[in-house]
Amino acid sequence: MQEVREFLKKMKLPTRDAYDLPSSEKRFPDGAQWRVEIPTCEGPRVFEAVLDESRKLGVPVHRVSQGSGIMLQTEDEVREMVRMGSKEGIEVCLFVGPRGTFDIGASSQSPEGKVLAYRLRGADQLVYGLEDLRRGCELGLRSVLVADEGLLWVAGEMKKAGKLPSELVLKVSIRASHGNPASIKLLENIGASTYNVIGDLTLPQLAAIRQAVDIPLDLYVELSDGFGGIARYYEIPEIIRVTAPVYIKFGTMNAPRLYPSGKHLEDVAAKLGRERIHRARITVDLVRRYYPDAILSGTGPKDLGIPKLD
Repeated sequence: MQEVREFLKKMKLPTRDAYDLPSSEKRFPDGAQWRVEIPTCEGPRVFEAVLDESRKLGVPVHRVSQGSGIMLQTEDEVREMVRMGSKEGIEVCLFVGPRGTFDIGASSQSPEGKVLAYRLRGADQLVYGLEDLRRGCELGLRSVLVADEGLLWVAGEMKKAGKLPSELVLKVSIRASHGNPASIKLLENIGASTYNVIGDLTLPQLAAIRQAVDIPLDLYVELSDGFGGIARYYEIPEIIRVTAPVYIKFGTMNAPRLYPSGKHLEDVAAKLGRERIHRARITVDLVRRYYPDAILSGTGPKDLGIPKLD
C-alpha cells in the first residue's frame, strides 16, 4: 500500500483517515467556523414557518434549501422565496428540477438503480436541468442544488463564461453520494461551491476530507429514516472543530417522505420545518456548552448566495 499512499501524497491528498482529528484552521470568509442550514424548505409557506420558529427560539438561519425542484414551483412562488431570503439575509438554495426519478426510465426506481435517482439521463435532460438553473437565476436565485456531476461541470463553465451569475453558489447534494477526499476534491475542481458529505461518515473520515478541500462542507447531524435514521448531536462540537467551515443541517427521523412536495403536503412540511429549528436550537445550546469558543456566523454574511431582487 505504501506506493499508493506515496502517489496520493504527491497529489496532495490524505494518505489515510485522520485518526488524530486535527483542528481545521479553515474558515468562512467572515472568520466563522459554522453556520445553520434548514433543509426541505418546500416553498414560501414552509419558509414562513421556519422564519417564525427561528424568531421564537432565537436560532440564526444562514441557508434554507429545498428538494422538490425549481420546476415544481410557480414563478410567483420562487419570487416570494427570493423576496423573503433577500429581506432576511438568508441564502435560498433550490434544487434543479429534472432528475432520474421524474424521468420516464425505470432504472432509477429499481433496487439496483436507486443511486441514479437524482442524476440526469440523456442530453435533453441535461439541457432541461441547465434551463431550470437559468430560469431560477432570472427569478433572483443565487444558490442552486445539484446532484449530477456533468450538470455541475457545465454550470461551472457557464459561470466562467458569464452565462450564469458569477456569484452563483453551486451546492452539491448528499444524493451525489461521495464520501472520500479524492471524489470531493474533483467536484471542487469542476465548480462545486459547497458539498453535502454523506451523513454517516466518521470523524476521522470527515477530517481527512477537510484536509483535501477548501470549500465549505454541509453535514446532516440527523438523518431521515430513508438515509439510515441517525442522530449525532453530541458529536457536533467535534464535527465543527475538525471540519470547519461547515453548515450543520437537520433531517428528522420518524417523518414522512416529502419529495416531491406541494400543497397536499404543505402542512406537514411546515411542521417539519419548525421541528428542524427546534433541532437547531438544541445544537446551539450543545455547542455553547461543549465548544464555547466555536465561531458562528452572524446574520447575512456577504459570501452567502442571498437572492437578488429585480
